Amino acid sequence: MKVFLYRTIYNHIIITLNKLNRMKKFIPESELIINPDGSIFHLHLHPEQLADNVILVGDPGRVKTVASFFDEKECEVENREFKTITGKYKNKRISVVSTGIGTDNIDIVLNELDALVNIDLKNRVEKEKTSSLNIIRIGTSGGLQEYVPVGTYVIADKSIGFDGVLNYYAGRDRICDLDFERNFVESTGYDRSHAAPYVVNADRELVEKIGRDDMVRGVTISANGFYGPQGRVLRLPLNDPELNRKISCFEYNGQKITNYEMESSAIAGLSKLMGHKAMTVCVIIANRLAGNSNTAYGGSVENLIETVLERI
Repeated sequence: MKVFLYRTIYNHIIITLNKLNRMKKFIPESELIINPDGSIFHLHLHPEQLADNVILVGDPGRVKTVASFFDEKECEVENREFKTITGKYKNKRISVVSTGIGTDNIDIVLNELDALVNIDLKNRVEKEKTSSLNIIRIGTSGGLQEYVPVGTYVIADKSIGFDGVLNYYAGRDRICDLDFERNFVESTGYDRSHAAPYVVNADRELVEKIGRDDMVRGVTISANGFYGPQGRVLRLPLNDPELNRKISCFEYNGQKITNYEMESSAIAGLSKLMGHKAMTVCVIIANRLAGNSNTAYGGSVENLIETVLERI
């Protein structure tokens, strides 16, 4: 009788523990802000307005450029620098979203995109079954090598984050290339008063799908600013005037740093942590070594947009 009683109690405990494990954490209003109309806080999107294929651009004006290639448009939503158009290109449902400039904005956009597909916004709990998005950033960038002149399309095979965003999240070491990080810091004498750099690979499957012989694969740095953090000097002197030279000379396992931009690291890192596929491809509009630039780069960007839409 006692054995039966103990076994019954034990089974009841196991069942209760299993139920508790399956219970999802309730996300309070202060952590996940939902607008009165039920849309997500910054993007102002409803879950049904987001496609599984997402193109990210920095400039809100470029959203219409991407959408001009669509065969049909479903919706157009705008709030602050965040503009979204969802539609179809050759029967592929695609959303194009503007992020503004910088990885701080990427932290907002990636978390809210993920929430739209993986959180039950009404009940404020994670969904039982999570979904994965295909996320491609199309942007502009500055080259750091002679073999990536103005006009080159560069895929960020790896991204180095100078921004520190990923360091605020648990699990960053699990998805980062720690050997590359250590070698980069040691070889360049990276100032440890800056945010610790992190290195993340783009999604291999997505890179193979988008990348062809017309694109260079390289290592991209996401800087946390446009001027000093990328070695530009106007009136203020730099803490390390030699950093760009050391960066352009750096090589690890046959890989060199090809370009600077300001978003790819957080896109790659947050996507990996959340279970999404992500990559960045940029048009080189300035070469820092040659000291030249092209401000009339619209045609190059449009060609890249059409190429990505064809291959996504």
